[in-house]
Amino acid sequence: MPLSYMPGFGNDFETETLPGSLPQGRNSPQRPAYGLYAEQFSGSPFTAPRGINERSWLYRIRPSVRHTARFKTIQYPQWKSAPNTGDSELALGQLRWNPIPMPNVEMDFVSGIRTMTTAGDVYTQTGVAAHVYVANTDMIDDHFFNADGELLVVPQEGGVRFVTEMGVIEVMPGDICVLPRGLVFKVELIEGPVRGYICENYGAKFTMPDRGPIGANCLANPRDFRTPVAWFEEKDSPCRMIVKWCGAFHVTEIDHSPLDVVAWHGNYAPYKYDLSTYSPVGAIAFDHPDPSIFTVLTAPSGEEGTANIDFVIFPPRWMVAENTFRPPWYHRNIMSEFMGLVQGKYDAKEEGFTPGGVSLHNMMLAHGPDAQGFEKASTVELKPVKLENTLAFMFETRFPQMLTRFAAESEVRQDNYIDCWAELKKRFNGTREGNWN
Repeated sequence: MPLSYMPGFGNDFETETLPGSLPQGRNSPQRPAYGLYAEQFSGSPFTAPRGINERSWLYRIRPSVRHTARFKTIQYPQWKSAPNTGDSELALGQLRWNPIPMPNVEMDFVSGIRTMTTAGDVYTQTGVAAHVYVANTDMIDDHFFNADGELLVVPQEGGVRFVTEMGVIEVMPGDICVLPRGLVFKVELIEGPVRGYICENYGAKFTMPDRGPIGANCLANPRDFRTPVAWFEEKDSPCRMIVKWCGAFHVTEIDHSPLDVVAWHGNYAPYKYDLSTYSPVGAIAFDHPDPSIFTVLTAPSGEEGTANIDFVIFPPRWMVAENTFRPPWYHRNIMSEFMGLVQGKYDAKEEGFTPGGVSLHNMMLAHGPDAQGFEKASTVELKPVKLENTLAFMFETRFPQMLTRFAAESEVRQDNYIDCWAELKKRFNGTREGNWN
């Protein structure tokens, strides 16, 4: 099973498994080589401007339209879609969860998805859903595609192998993977049970943010994104195809593997990214830049500068600013922040926020360092310090994130989360120095 990758982000690729299976020169011959079928896989309207027009030509053993039974509905009750208002009766507040436990019954990737929040509207293709996943078994003859949005997958424990119709991608903790809307895939576990996070993006697809005054370098670089080479499975035995469409799930039977693309070319494809290749920037004299400097990918909304969803990371990095409170400051903002921790500790909350955990700070709800973090950052000697063994992230959206019943009633929700700020003291005493005793 090939595991090499072609470099690039948003570029036009071509890849074939059999020599001559990919047409050259004339895009769509009357009879493709090897008796293959030509099929276009589009991720944008046909008339979209050239810079954002996305499509790939797939040359496959059988066309996707061929299946042996009518679709039937199927239930995945823990996977919710927006709008999902009224699902939870929990009052508004800052929220945090311990890691979701690994399953004690057989569970594959799709059945192991648990929705924590939803935002926007899947019917109008705006907004996002934030999920966690746990799984302990492979998808063998089951295959899946999501018509509602693309999936950004952030593994936290254990590696997963996405066997897609356009090739094979392996992702480990520290990597991310983006599976475009409509892509057919199944998921295998590399070794043992897995857990992680998923951002289901209903809106405009993820792209790299503009760097603005930063210029041509740093942050994520296109050369570090990887797209798979072609790989196909010639299997003539019963399989199932599961589809998520407008928040509902449907299943049909097919008599062959749908992962039968022998060659493809285009710019609409899955990709992975190693987060350790992200080059962070920050203050090198004083002051505290906004967290937007840590944006890896963004999905724009209709309002310039306001994202449908940003994917932001807090990786290992040097802290060198003088006379500066270095962790994130206390703040309220219009964005809603779903946060996860892949490994290590988060510098603003070193206790209580553990790898695999989740926090949610909805729009205009105050949040920031816990009392311990504030005390440490306010009194520590300011010298260059490297934050190591840490990787946190945010799914940050302009929309309010509505809590699901699963998230509200979960046994791992921390009822005492707000207590982490209880020891923040009144330090005002009428003098410039304040009271630090």
